[in-house]
Amino acid sequence: SGSGLSREPRSRAVEQVHLRCTAGSLEWLYPARVLRVLLEPNVASTRHTTICIKPASDFQGANIYVERAGQLHLLVGETEGARPQLVSCFSGHSPQGVALFLQAISQRDISRRTASFQYELLSNQSAAGPDFKQMALVEGKGRAVLLLLCNHLLSSSHPVVKGSIQNVSHDSENHMSQVDVSVQRVYRQKNWIFQQEEGSGEWRGLLQTLLQCQVKKGGGDFLFTGNEHFGEAWLGCAPCLKYFLLVYQAARERGANPCEFEFN
Repeated sequence: SGSGLSREPRSRAVEQVHLRCTAGSLEWLYPARVLRVLLEPNVASTRHTTICIKPASDFQGANIYVERAGQLHLLVGETEGARPQLVSCFSGHSPQGVALFLQAISQRDISRRTASFQYELLSNQSAAGPDFKQMALVEGKGRAVLLLLCNHLLSSSHPVVKGSIQNVSHDSENHMSQVDVSVQRVYRQKNWIFQQEEGSGEWRGLLQTLLQCQVKKGGGDFLFTGNEHFGEAWLGCAPCLKYFLLVYQAARERGANPCEFEFN
């Protein structure tokens, strides 16, 4: 957290801050001139390869750019058509870290403005989810599948539902996809992401995911599991139900299933 008023008014130097956590937030009060934000988290592995930011609902006073190959690309702006509350994601592959530039917008008055946002580093592998069809057919990987799913099924913080994909909309600009799920049964949910529609009585809900996960509309039932990012439900994985049941039933017959769950 900092303020643009704390700097020398005539200074042309670009102030720089370093964010070294895999998740956090930045608040810039009274934005002035330019603030360079270098995202360089202390992670020992390369699993975290995507960075997502979500501006606050009262985001004002600056534009946010990301530096890519020496060029600045607008992520969030105050100009007409800007959508300040949408999540934007971009690649985190850079040995020098990823640089964001917050450029203050000139104002005639001195009323308070705050440019603030949250950020998180995501693992592409966990976002895309494992290939459950392959895992179901490979002996030795079935237990890993069950442990992953049982962790979600038995946790009160992870949404788990059975249903089908009604529609998928892609936002290439922000590198995001939104999955519209028609729900047959809700096993777990925390923040009432899936709700019953008035009139039809059908249960529906929306899941966010990365564009690179290439989620497509398809037939059949899925077991949707998710995680929470920025207070929203993000798709963790969605194995086809019949493939997951192959793994589950085989482990149950061997007495090796790590959890008991009723799917009917």
